[in-house]
Amino acid sequence: MELKDLIAKKLSDNFNNVHFDFSEYKNEYTITFDKKYISKICKFLKVDDDLNFMLCEDITAIDWEKPKNRFTVVYHIFSLKNNYRIVLRADVDESDCNIDTVTSVWKTSNWQEREVYDMYGIKFNNHPDLRRMYMPEDFSYYPLRKDFPLMGIPGSLPLPKK
Repeated sequence: MELKDLIAKKLSDNFNNVHFDFSEYKNEYTITFDKKYISKICKFLKVDDDLNFMLCEDITAIDWEKPKNRFTVVYHIFSLKNNYRIVLRADVDESDCNIDTVTSVWKTSNWQEREVYDMYGIKFNNHPDLRRMYMPEDFSYYPLRKDFPLMGIPGSLPLPKK
């Protein structure tokens, strides 16, 4: 059995109440599911003896610029044991712009979630230190959202004096 088939079987068997969408494009295996299961599924993928996704390589987001499911939070995780990478995706509505943190599963996700929060404004529930990384704390915009002007907002951020 191929690893992607094993992953699909184990997830479907252990989370029979979750609807999964499995897809593959150019050897990148992607699993999409409801955001409320993110921490449980990530923990399962990490601790399962056959899978061992011990490394969260990256967390980012996509802004689709539509009100329902405006954002998709994207997790790139890697199994050293199997030398295999998968992508997890969970949609986030603009009206309820949050998702649970996975910092209890992978410590490296701390800074990655902070970066997504800083650039997109997606809040990570129960994050141990959710604050901005690049922009000032009182900056009221999120630069990677599609509604943020390409050249920025004049006067929104003071520039250094010469």
